[in-house]
Amino acid sequence: MLGGFGSYLTIVVVFGLIPILDALIGLNTSNPAAADEKALAAAKGYQWLTWLCAAVQVALVLWGVALFAGTGLTIAERLGLILSLGICSGGMGIVVSHELIHRIDNRFEPLLGRIALASVLYMHWAIEHIAGHHRTVATPEDPATARKNESYFAFWPRTVFGGIQSAWDIEAGWLRRRGKSAFRSENRLLPYATIEILLISLVLIVFGLKGVVGYVAQAFVAISLLELVNYIEHYGLQRRKENNDRYEPVRSVHSWNAAHRLTNYLLFNLQRHPDHHKRPARRYQTLRHFDKSPQLPAGYATMVLLALCPPLWFKIMNPRIPPMKLQKMTNEK
Repeated sequence: MLGGFGSYLTIVVVFGLIPILDALIGLNTSNPAAADEKALAAAKGYQWLTWLCAAVQVALVLWGVALFAGTGLTIAERLGLILSLGICSGGMGIVVSHELIHRIDNRFEPLLGRIALASVLYMHWAIEHIAGHHRTVATPEDPATARKNESYFAFWPRTVFGGIQSAWDIEAGWLRRRGKSAFRSENRLLPYATIEILLISLVLIVFGLKGVVGYVAQAFVAISLLELVNYIEHYGLQRRKENNDRYEPVRSVHSWNAAHRLTNYLLFNLQRHPDHHKRPARRYQTLRHFDKSPQLPAGYATMVLLALCPPLWFKIMNPRIPPMKLQKMTNEK
């Protein structure tokens, strides 16, 4: 709304101000008391906040696309708008959808999560993340786990296209085991793809080609930010194979943890990622900090900037990766 440099203020706040505030405000390593967890999980305010953010996400994309399609912006302002809108879509929209799609004990919240994912044209991720990533995390089979010495720029195509392939394999395999073809309506990828094509067509009709460019561009930024976070969350961590040639269970040492208070407030405790993988059904307000998990040196906003500079990322992160033997010893403790 401010125009000019104001179009870039989201970038300045997220990747300039928040890292500074993270360092100043410090860490929060406290966990909810066991006796309070049930009441905390049932507190409706936390739930309503995610619903509100999902609605704001859809409204923000509509407003941003309408603004982008208008005639009053310069090229520089359009670029700033798309980057800022995409950061909001990735940092709020996809983060909230991640929380909502895990609430499989009801139908409304996963539906709301998929609506938020539709706003960034990434609905297949609801399938791949739940049925794929949580099963294969920290193994070579997981497209969303970054390998040691793999740059983000090499990781991006592997995780994006590998995630689509994984989602297809999950749906096709489910149908095949029931003696059905993958090309049936029960394959959720087909209606998801149809919805996304219809959304792009609707944007084209209402806002024209310029609107489609804005819609797709902000989705690209949001998806790239999501995959940056995926890159950070499991970089270089790997589960061992046991005697039966199966991977060991997912443990708290197979995700990076960060205790930076402000970023955890902003990202619905997403940085308490080890506990999320240990107990995926936990609502975000009850996630716990684990000292024994590998610790990131900074919050996600800072780590995103580091990930975009591979030599610096490798220099800082590679020495922090626990050796496989140490990972196993930590697990046994």
